[in-house]
Amino acid sequence: MDAFNLVDPWWLLALLALPLIAALRNRRASAALVMPFAGEWRRSLFAGGSRMASFFAFIGAALIILSLARPQVLDFERQTKSKGYDIMLVLDLSSSMLYEDYKDGMKRINRLQAVKPVLSAFINKRENDRIGLVAFAGRAYTVAPLTFDHNWLSKQTSRLSIGLIEDGTAIGDAIGVAISRLQEGAKERSGEREGAFAILLTDGANTAGSIEPIAAAELASENQIRVYTIGAGRDGIVSMPRLNATGERIGTVRVPSQTDEPTLKEIARITGGEFHRADNSNTIKAAFDSIDQESKIEFESHQYSITTELFPYFSIAASAMLFVSLGLGALNKKEALR
Repeated sequence: MDAFNLVDPWWLLALLALPLIAALRNRRASAALVMPFAGEWRRSLFAGGSRMASFFAFIGAALIILSLARPQVLDFERQTKSKGYDIMLVLDLSSSMLYEDYKDGMKRINRLQAVKPVLSAFINKRENDRIGLVAFAGRAYTVAPLTFDHNWLSKQTSRLSIGLIEDGTAIGDAIGVAISRLQEGAKERSGEREGAFAILLTDGANTAGSIEPIAAAELASENQIRVYTIGAGRDGIVSMPRLNATGERIGTVRVPSQTDEPTLKEIARITGGEFHRADNSNTIKAAFDSIDQESKIEFESHQYSITTELFPYFSIAASAMLFVSLGLGALNKKEALR
């Protein structure tokens, strides 16, 4: 937000004198406006000079008065402390995330389609935090390291799709990769981070990987990393798209679905996090909102201003006007002597 300000506005009263000087000058043979340069300036500009020369002279005088009033532009900004959290988002990309037990209005969507916009909204709300992303299925990979570039991170999130990683559900390995990334971030924190936590979203049970989920949770606890767990999707018989060899949908099949809720609860308990069940679009958003409120630092903003002085520009413009007036006056005087 920008604001215009005058440091010495009383100088503007001098502008009222200029019309009076102009009126008196028209009534007198000699110049009524006395400039600090006197001498040659006065004789060339105000003693029989052209109307155009006088016009530029008065404009220059007005600009001098404005520069004496010290105009400024104030740019107000809000400053907050830089403390925040390091957060790793851990997202399941196994084939079961294609199950269509969520709705967007009247349209049925799969679990990944329901999760993506909620993830992006969560990322954009946490402006003081460094956030990274781990995706997993049969293996776990770092999609994005910890970063403050949330726009870039949101774009990486939007590109995720089922099939990028060999199928399976390696929950323990995914937690392990997240811990590794948060430990790397801890070396760079230098007191600027309040702490670290991970958010694990999965819709199944551990079926792959080399680390058991409970062992990974204990490792997270030893490193003071909380793990919030979210069990996505509904248990029971759900719909799943049937695809051909090229990935095109050719129908729908009904398949059983079950999330290992006891393990997810135990991971949250061991690490000091929370477990959330997200079986529809509203509850998945509510889960992320709850985590956002549970682990967020509130800051007091302090407003400050950056001042840009404008008087040099007015002074330069005034000098230009006076030199133009001087030139026109001298030219007029030369023509008068011919």
